[in-house]
Amino acid sequence: MTNGRDDEEVGVSAERPLRIALLSYRSKPHCGGQGVYLRHLSRELVDLGHTVEIFSGQPYPVLDRDSITLTKVPSLDLYNDDDPFRTPSLREFRDWIDVLEFAHMRTGGFPEPLTFSLRVLRALKKRRPDFDVVHDNQVLGLGNLGIPKILPMVTSIHHPISQDRKIELDAARRVGGREGLKQSFGKRRWYGFVKMQAFVSARIGRVLTVSSSSKRDIAHDFKTDPADIHVLPLGVDTSIFHPRGPRDERVPGRIVAMASADSPLKGVDVLLRAVAKLATERDVNLIVVSKPRKDGPTERLVKELALGDRVRFVSGISDEELGDLLASAEIAVVPSRYEGFSLPAVEHMASGTPLVASAAGALPEVVGDAAVLVQPGDAEELAAAIRRLHDSPAERARVGDAGYRRVQERYTWSAVAQATVEHYRAAIASAR
Repeated sequence: MTNGRDDEEVGVSAERPLRIALLSYRSKPHCGGQGVYLRHLSRELVDLGHTVEIFSGQPYPVLDRDSITLTKVPSLDLYNDDDPFRTPSLREFRDWIDVLEFAHMRTGGFPEPLTFSLRVLRALKKRRPDFDVVHDNQVLGLGNLGIPKILPMVTSIHHPISQDRKIELDAARRVGGREGLKQSFGKRRWYGFVKMQAFVSARIGRVLTVSSSSKRDIAHDFKTDPADIHVLPLGVDTSIFHPRGPRDERVPGRIVAMASADSPLKGVDVLLRAVAKLATERDVNLIVVSKPRKDGPTERLVKELALGDRVRFVSGISDEELGDLLASAEIAVVPSRYEGFSLPAVEHMASGTPLVASAAGALPEVVGDAAVLVQPGDAEELAAAIRRLHDSPAERARVGDAGYRRVQERYTWSAVAQATVEHYRAAIASAR
């Protein structure tokens, strides 16, 4: 795997262990890339001998080491899965930031990056002597601009959310009519925070991103100097994601995907249409690791395509259960319309499962020649690719083995952590 030095030497001579503050405004442990990144990077950093304290809003992260400190920076939790867009009681409001958060939500915006950044800046001002460096995990709120004034800082941007915004708006336009206009207006308001993130990105200094594709998009969409952006791929936990046994013991016809079910960006709708075509001629079934919104677009599409007994959604499973599931599939699919990196793609490959992926964003860069690539959004082409693999055990073995080898050669979390520490030391040296 590369060591993250894509265009310059960043190494600073080895010094004492670092005291690191890791920031994340939300940290879902399984289905959110920010939470997965936080969990594995923090574990590897402490294993290297560094001290890590995580500042996070809800949902809070799952952490793998008792020595990692979690400092909760609670929001009003207005997007709780069990009670989204809730109205807090008066006694829940603690200060003006809470009022700002609620008002922003009630007017259709997404306030968490902004309000978390203001809260964590306030916290770090009181804790300045406790840290050597701050690492922002794609918060990019206005409060972040105050952090380099008190501590050296590194920022991770997995991909610019401007890409999500574009795809969501395209989906709204395809709806058409009054409903399409309504959705378009709502999406523009919701993604209003993207302008703030672009403003912060262009001024924050050292940025880490996960692929050359993301680097190009950040430089273009966020107007960030390419010289400030450094490519450092993500890793995979091979203790969880690995083959479980002989290939012929996998569940016949099982297709697995890990993707946010209701997000147009992730292409689950395309996968469902492809499976519907296959289901008329072959004995296939699909498991999606996600929780679709009740009566949302994905549930409606499943009913429309009469896929009730062919599709199952799972969520809330343990790491071991997730690893077992991925290793049980005959075929894995990443149908995204855009990806800045795609941890699921790497996790599927680590499991030895033959992968079909969209040629979108960074996916061709991540998978190389170790997956079958198809046009994003093309259900016919996706169905044809799955069909070929389904009908050829030899081809499944070839693609699965190629993916497994690629992961072992390129994507490990220990290497990610070591390279990240080099960037911390470079940021500290620059601040001096």
